[in-house]
Amino acid sequence: MNILFVGDIFGSAGRRIVREHIGHIREANAVDLTIINAENAAGGFGVTPQIAEELFDLGADVLTTGNHIWDKRELIDYLNSVPADSQKRPRRVIRPANLQPNLPGYGVFEGTTENGVNYAVIDLQGCVFMNTTNDPFHKANALLSGIKAKVIVVDFHAEATSEKVAMGWHLDGRVTAVLGTHTHIPTADQRVLPGGTAYQTDVGMSGPYDSVIGVEKELVLHRFLTGMPGKFEAAKGNPKMCATLVTCDPDTGRATAIQRIMLGE
Repeated sequence: MNILFVGDIFGSAGRRIVREHIGHIREANAVDLTIINAENAAGGFGVTPQIAEELFDLGADVLTTGNHIWDKRELIDYLNSVPADSQKRPRRVIRPANLQPNLPGYGVFEGTTENGVNYAVIDLQGCVFMNTTNDPFHKANALLSGIKAKVIVVDFHAEATSEKVAMGWHLDGRVTAVLGTHTHIPTADQRVLPGGTAYQTDVGMSGPYDSVIGVEKELVLHRFLTGMPGKFEAAKGNPKMCATLVTCDPDTGRATAIQRIMLGE
């Protein structure tokens, strides 16, 4: 079974480069499950229902998010528009499961691929430098106790490399993959851990690389050089699509291979 995970889409440049490449990547690799982190897809901050629908039309099965989940208020009604057990598209947009209780949306999606494989996607957010979340480690334990699928992919949206690596070891042998997002810089540490869990600290950004992690570099430099605030805008230059391809045994959920992908125009 082949799983494609697309790293954080940033703005229109990110959406464009993903639209250009995702079809042939999915076809060439016989992808069974496609997961996209859409956290920055709307101008670099959040995702709208319209953009979510566009990404589903490109072949996404599940959209994960992160700390910018509430940046577009119109998403709240979208997240709450279907019950928890629905397979409809809004239910397939998930937010970090370890946010405060009783917030809109859900942190896990459980579904079935077209060829009949049950799977689950879990969205977790780190605590280090991200203080609005609850403990992701114990939350992962609690969630896994109720998931019957063998194929389980975790998007760990976190700032600190150490926290991401720790989560990889914490879940080794219990999930198919732990894939990091949020820092927008692809890491070269992809590996299959001893227990059969594919791991990468950060999949990287699908967006403009002539930027400072997606934002127009002049605006960021101005803030660093002067200390003065200013509005950030999504850059557009030199877009790249960053993704990770994980191969696993659908019967056991154990990963057998992991491969980084980075494609430009």
